[in-house]
Amino acid sequence: MPDLLIELFSEEIPARMQAKAAENLRKRVTDGLVEAGLTYAGARAFATPRRLTLVVSDMLAASAPVREERKGPKADAPDKAIEGFLRSTGLTRAQLETRETPKGEVLFAVMEKPGRPAAEIIAEVLETTIRSFPWPKSMRWGAGSLRWVRPLHRILCILQGEDGTEVVPLEVDGITSADLTEGHRFLAPGAFKVSGFDDYVAKLRRAKVILDPEERAGHIWADATNQAFASGLEVVEDKGLLAEVAGLVEWPVVLMGEIGEEFLELPPEVLQTSMKEHQKFFSVRDPKSGKIVRFVTVANNEAADGGAMILAGNRKVLSARLSDAKFFWENDLRVAKSGMQTWRDALGAVTFHNKLGSQEARIARIADLAAELAPQIGAEAEAARRAAGIAKADLSSEMVYEFPELQGLMGRYYAEAAGHPAEVAAVAEEHYQPLGPSDAVPTAPLSVAVALADKLDTLTGFWAIDEKPTGSKDPFALRRAALGVIRILLENGLRLKLSKYFVSGLMLDPEAQRLHLDWMEAEQKLHETVPDSEEWTRRNLISLEMNKREHELHDRKASDLVSFFHDRLKVFLRDEGIRHDVIDACLAMPGNDDLLLVVTRARALSEVLKTEDGENLLQGFKRANNILTQAEEADGVEYSYGADPKFAETEEEKALFAALDTAEAAITPALEAEDFAAAMAAMAGLRGPVDAFFEAVQVNAENAILRRNRLNLLSRIRTTCGAVADLTRIEG
Repeated sequence: MPDLLIELFSEEIPARMQAKAAENLRKRVTDGLVEAGLTYAGARAFATPRRLTLVVSDMLAASAPVREERKGPKADAPDKAIEGFLRSTGLTRAQLETRETPKGEVLFAVMEKPGRPAAEIIAEVLETTIRSFPWPKSMRWGAGSLRWVRPLHRILCILQGEDGTEVVPLEVDGITSADLTEGHRFLAPGAFKVSGFDDYVAKLRRAKVILDPEERAGHIWADATNQAFASGLEVVEDKGLLAEVAGLVEWPVVLMGEIGEEFLELPPEVLQTSMKEHQKFFSVRDPKSGKIVRFVTVANNEAADGGAMILAGNRKVLSARLSDAKFFWENDLRVAKSGMQTWRDALGAVTFHNKLGSQEARIARIADLAAELAPQIGAEAEAARRAAGIAKADLSSEMVYEFPELQGLMGRYYAEAAGHPAEVAAVAEEHYQPLGPSDAVPTAPLSVAVALADKLDTLTGFWAIDEKPTGSKDPFALRRAALGVIRILLENGLRLKLSKYFVSGLMLDPEAQRLHLDWMEAEQKLHETVPDSEEWTRRNLISLEMNKREHELHDRKASDLVSFFHDRLKVFLRDEGIRHDVIDACLAMPGNDDLLLVVTRARALSEVLKTEDGENLLQGFKRANNILTQAEEADGVEYSYGADPKFAETEEEKALFAALDTAEAAITPALEAEDFAAAMAAMAGLRGPVDAFFEAVQVNAENAILRRNRLNLLSRIRTTCGAVADLTRIEG
């Protein structure tokens, strides 16, 4: 079974596109081969700056013959029907078979397609792949019509089998396939032949090309860390930068250089960001001082002087970049030490959203909400207000304008320079957290208060103007904000009724504002009239109606936003193994806008349902609920009270009465104390008596008194278990 090797050799492919392009090449070619009947054992794709490579191993040498049988019209069908069938099959009337069926004689077409050699199929699939390749951006060059990310120079396409190697004949826009490739642009220019994948990899390495991007990345990291270690230093880990740099070079040569002495007092994060964004340099840190003192660059060439000239040029360019950063830093420090008021005022001219006002207005809302939240979190209200007021001031700074990714971090430096306490300065950095699912959440009370206020203002504001996420689109990162709120509440063990804090944000709704103004106007006119007069009564009714409509609008949007939180909560708890129906059973209980309460209840219920007692009790509950529901529908009454042990005939009935008394006595105080584990343990203890009851007792007895009493007893089971969670929502 032959192996297929494909290489598409071009000018430099942007590093950010390489991994996706390699995967697209693998998927499109292998899908096309399989669809055409060529199966294989394995496929791997690789990318370097100048080539996309695919190797497909143990592929069929030809596709299998295909025999297709298609049923047509009856033999005596109208001529037009038969002619249409012939056109669809490509056969003549003489080639059709007539077969006897229960419905009479029917025409059948039997079409046999011979197998095709692999080379023929590969050529078709590869040409289609090249011409329709999904580059994010592509270009045309010369007089041809082919579009590629950069000019395509060569197509290597060979099949290696037991009989040797053959070139798959293919021509795309004047580029003819061959068994030729090229090495490193500078270190080994020129073309050479290859006979298969192993030969290809070996010859590329001799031609100063490392094919595997993971191997290039590993080489860069090992060499960089070794050089740093030899100087008593350490390289700052950055996996994203490592992957990008590995996509910029085919033969990585790692060089370490020094940073000018005048820049070493810049914050480490500024140095790191400037070198990464502008130069693609790794930062090298002194573990003793924590300062960034050197840089690592990766060249694509082996210089005769050991890289001295390369490093000199890099240091010169880096000094210019860091001079800018130093200028920004010094200017910003002067503003910070003057109190940052200039920056705060400037945010009044910065639009947050055209329907939600300026950044200054948003910060004022966040400050008010943070002060409202603070006492519930253990922070002082006015301290939270002050911290929120300066938390986003750095958005106006020169450094953050140049490097937006440093927002918050620079705010902490500037707040410290302005003389604010460390816990207040920390709010500027921490209130953005968590930025992602693996990011840490703030734990300091002030930071928690402002972080929650920031995210809740974002959510309520965009909810107010009906800019909610739809499908996969979430341009304002509202899902991330909701998940951030959930994680902050759960990981800090905070009990908050979220809907209480939606009011000010939802008032940004233009309709809510109009209703509020109408209500205020109606109230003003009400106070201007004589009490208890006919006009006063009329105006009072108008005022009440305006107030009612305003509250209905708020309640509707608040309920919708709470449901959004519930959906995010289900996604968040999925990794814990808590099923959606378990969460739904807990969300159906009162207080479902207190997410910590919901989760505590859901975790306890989930643990109970994992036990044999819990699972069997659930089945007993469902049986009781089904019997009771059917009886209530049939009788047109509700069996919700009146179960009396004096009418119990069997020992199992009496035992169930006693067990329910015991369970209720334990469940009620446990729920009041919000000890859901204890409440559900008491509920699970009903499993035995409930099972015994259903095994021994006929609920729908002929005696009407016994039947009614037993149905009321089932109602007690439903009520007792339903106090813990809505078990009707549990599946199974």
